[in-house]
This record gives sequence, structure tokens and C-alpha cells, in this order.
Amino acid sequence: MTERLMMVGAGLSGAVLARQLAEAGHAITVVDARSHVAGNCHTARDPQTGVMVHVYGPHIFHTDDDRVWDYVQRFARFRSYKNQVKTTVAGQVYSLPVNLHTINQFFGRAMRPEEARAFVAARTADIPDPQTFEEQALAFVGPDLYAAFFKGYTEKQWGTSPANLPASILKRLPLRFTYDDNYFFHRHQGIPENGYTAMVAAILDHPGISVRLETVFDPSEAADWNHVFWSGPLDGFFNYRLGRLGYRTLDFETFRATGDWQGCAVMNHPGADVPFTRISEHKHFAPWESHAESVLYREYPRACGPDDIPYYPIRLAQEKSLLADYVALAKEAPNVTFVGRLGTYRYLDMDVTIREALDLAAAFLAARSTGTPAPRFSGAPL
Repeated sequence: MTERLMMVGAGLSGAVLARQLAEAGHAITVVDARSHVAGNCHTARDPQTGVMVHVYGPHIFHTDDDRVWDYVQRFARFRSYKNQVKTTVAGQVYSLPVNLHTINQFFGRAMRPEEARAFVAARTADIPDPQTFEEQALAFVGPDLYAAFFKGYTEKQWGTSPANLPASILKRLPLRFTYDDNYFFHRHQGIPENGYTAMVAAILDHPGISVRLETVFDPSEAADWNHVFWSGPLDGFFNYRLGRLGYRTLDFETFRATGDWQGCAVMNHPGADVPFTRISEHKHFAPWESHAESVLYREYPRACGPDDIPYYPIRLAQEKSLLADYVALAKEAPNVTFVGRLGTYRYLDMDVTIREALDLAAAFLAARSTGTPAPRFSGAPL
């Protein structure tokens, strides 16, 4: 039986869910408050320079999930892209993630891999079970590398001391005792040739899908649909009645230049004396193109206000307590499933977002075929 399904949000979660359910025969309406699809991975040509700009900051697709990689290639041609991040510390440029070149350059040595491994290990703290970002860093790389490459950047990014942040944030970053400076270690890495927005538009291009942009969905209208998939903020669905979950947001200072301004796509600036965290030069995200001019962003993290775009869920103790209360409310909300980064209040890479949407679509269809309740979340928030 064809159902009328509402998809709130035209980002990756909403688009993939809409496509899967439309291909299964359902009628999908997708609404988004913004004037474009693709959410925070939206890309657009800069009219002055012709550069493809990652409007809400850099997005590099990377995954080990073959199904996800095959899926996105149905809708876009991906060009190979190696993410090679640089960082400026005390007037010198180093490569990230911290690797053998970084270690040798920083300490003025010429160590082989095993020598460097022993050298770093001798400087790390003996903390068997690190609980905070700072403890993890001291046990991971020691005080010198931590102070140079992690401490200041983290304080600016999160607006608090690394001693207040969970160790899990740092555990996502690699430490290499080779000269490999590829930031990611996944088998599949790339960027869609024509940008992410074109890819998402292609996913949404199905006769069973209707897209309405610049449209705000009122949760009070949920009963008008057979089911609603909500990819907006979890607390926003309930009109923030218990308070607001904490996020960090980003401000971008755009500037243009002639030629190649910094020689790489991303240059971190971890120093506490520099107010921004990094500079991205967008034409380097499409090395297959050639542009005489350049578009760059300086990136300034700060606390997210009510009218700001939420980027990074904070997920400290206070937020997790409030999150648990909202999860309890969500479990009582009829015919609604909360999806994606905002709907589940988790930091998600693009490939995980797509995988969860694919899995949720299958679970929803299975639930409908058996008459059982639809999943409440695309992924566990707690």
C-alpha cells in the first residue's frame, strides 16, 4: 500500500531515505527550510572565480563501506581525492595527522619508524584508561606534541579546556610512524566531480519524490502524514520545551586571492594567539579543475545560538542528561522517526549517515510488512 511520508530535511539522511522509500512505491514529500538541498555538505560555484565552494566548510567523502561507496556512485562521478592537511605551528608548517615526518621535523631528528615509536612512547604519560581528551593526548603523543598540535586547536574548536572533553574525540585521530600523510585511512576516498549538491539532487530525482525548499515543517502537522522522518534538531521537534541541547557552530570569513594562496586545501592554525582554527582554500578540493583566482575561508568556532546553524553536538554530561529526557519524549511521539546528525544528536561522517539511512529504510519497510512499530531513531542517541 502506498503511504504518504514526510521527510523533514533534504540533507543526506532525508535524500537517501526518500529515494529508498520512493523506489519501494511510497509517495514522499521532502521539505527543507533552506533554499537548497544537501544540508551542510552543500556546494556551489562562486560566481566571481568559478571555484566550487564547500559552502558550510570542507567535506571529503571517505569510507570502507562498499555498499555506501557503490550507492553514491550511482548518483555522481567521484574523483579521487587525498586529504593532506597541513598545520602552522610557531612559524613552521607541518603535515597532519601526526606522522613520522611531523615527529622528525618537530624534534629535529631523522628517526626510523621503530626509533620514533620508542621516542614518543618514552614521552607519553602512563594513564591506563584515559577519560578526558587531555589524558588521552598525554597518553597518546606526550606533552610536547599535545601542546603544539592539539591543545590550542581543541580549546578553540570546543570553547573549553581539553580536560573537560571526552577521550573519544581524540581517539578518532590517527598517529602514524610512517611518512603517510593521507588524513584518512579508508579504502574509498573522493569528492563528487560536480559537487555534493548535484549528487543529492540526483538522489532526489524520482517521480515519487516531491521537494519543497524554503519550507518549515511544523511538528504539529505530523498527524497529517502516515509517517514523518525528522532530521532537524531533536529538541526542536519538541519546541525546546526542556531546554536546548548544546552545539558548536562555525563562522566563515571569506576572502579571495589571485593564484594559489596557501598551496593546500586545509591549513590548521592551532596557536592560541590565532583566533581562527583553520583556513580552507576551496579550489584545492577539485584538483582536476584550473582557476586563476581562489576562494578561502577562515573558520571561527563558537557557541551555537538559537538562530545559528548547529554543527557539532557537545555531548558533555549536562547535554547527555538533557538528551536522555528528549529521548524519552521521542519514544512517546507517534508516527515519527528521528534521523541523522541532528535528529540523533551525534557527530556522523557522511558515509555513516548514508549507511544508517539505507538501514533505516529497510527496517521501516520490514516493519510495515509485519505490522510492527517503525524504528524510533536511525541510530542510538545514547
